Amino acid sequence: MTAVLSVPFNTPVPFNTPVPFNTPAPHTPVVDTETIPPLAQVVGADECVPCSTGETVRYANLDYAASAPALAAVAQTVTSSLSQYASVHRGAGHLSQVTTARYEQAREVIRGFVRARADDAVVFTRGTTDAINLAAHATRGDVVVLDIEHHANLLPWCAPDRDGSSRVRVVRACATIDDTLAALEAELAAAPAALLAVTAASNVTGEVLPIGRLASIAHRNGARILIDAAQLVAHRRVSMVGHGIDYLVFSGHKLYAPFGAGVLIGRPDWLDAAEPYLAGGGASASVSVGATGGDIGGDTAIEWHAGPARHEAGSPNVLGAVSIAAACDALDAIGFEHIGLHEELLRARLDDGLATIDGVTELRIFEDSTDRVGIAGFDVDGCTPRAAAVFLSESAGIGVRDGKFCAHPLLNRLGYPDGAVRASFGLGTGSGDIDRLVGALARLTTRART
Repeated sequence: MTAVLSVPFNTPVPFNTPVPFNTPAPHTPVVDTETIPPLAQVVGADECVPCSTGETVRYANLDYAASAPALAAVAQTVTSSLSQYASVHRGAGHLSQVTTARYEQAREVIRGFVRARADDAVVFTRGTTDAINLAAHATRGDVVVLDIEHHANLLPWCAPDRDGSSRVRVVRACATIDDTLAALEAELAAAPAALLAVTAASNVTGEVLPIGRLASIAHRNGARILIDAAQLVAHRRVSMVGHGIDYLVFSGHKLYAPFGAGVLIGRPDWLDAAEPYLAGGGASASVSVGATGGDIGGDTAIEWHAGPARHEAGSPNVLGAVSIAAACDALDAIGFEHIGLHEELLRARLDDGLATIDGVTELRIFEDSTDRVGIAGFDVDGCTPRAAAVFLSESAGIGVRDGKFCAHPLLNRLGYPDGAVRASFGLGTGSGDIDRLVGALARLTTRART
């Protein structure tokens, strides 16, 4: 991937010339385990919020799993693109060509970031949920999922197939990852299925499933695999070729890009065989109606595009696509070895801190899980999740998530039908944010016991 310069306003850009993205801000590898600084500059890092004490403190954002703040490098790319922002694909003007080049180059940056195949479709969507709904629209046949999925990778498969029949087959996750994989293999071997759809990293506990092993299980039983990587791609290197992934989905807003865009990347045959996800301009190659006019009906002829355009009707979210590509370039420049080390140090600090507090219990799905991204779901004894989250916000300026995290079946299974609290972190997090959370929770549990 090319490190980059934004295109000067007056520089001609041929239609087929890739437009590079801005070089991300410098980063500092983490080596000091006592004080762990943020790894990259994020927008809003110095934002201050009021506390109930009357003080104003720097906001400690520990809600990255819901929406990560934009990287400063991504915001710079979006801002620099606005002066040349114009219509896409069908405009003959110079700025339309610049915008179109940026939009199409974004696909190639994303393709390289996830190590996709050369012929994989890269379809821009509104986010992970939209991408999985598109995949569900294009999939024919049974789909196997686990009962611990985020709703985005559960509910789209629960909709009946075109003939009205149910096609989702839900497998109950076991106490261990090994046993869960065995249960999935048994289900796939028992009856043919078109697809195995799995969330790679839990948005409740952060536990990571072995996607390479899952892909092997799917393929040897004649199924394809879709990986919901919304909680993974910002934390781990993902290779669609290396891991054997047929379809991959994720959102920009969990990858340090602004809201409003996501991607579905994968094999093009099912997508080309499906009716367009949305009917409209851009998806259609040609349209004609009967010479007599009147109602558009049986004498209407529509030829749909193949490729990504088939499922991208309407004016696309160009800035969303550009911002995702910029985030991919920024993460590649930082390096996943540095990202992993930074996350490991912060996660160990948080786990150690929570373990010292009586009344705080971390959530786990599997007894044998050894890999987690920067997410910690936990329960505070004697305190509702909302009350705990409000206390952290009002007393210490800390932002966490509370509730059932769009994973109701999982929270019910874990024994928390009213939900839990979740702290999540990323490139803009330092050890001071973790220490502030641990200290505030210690005060909360002490108050709850008295």
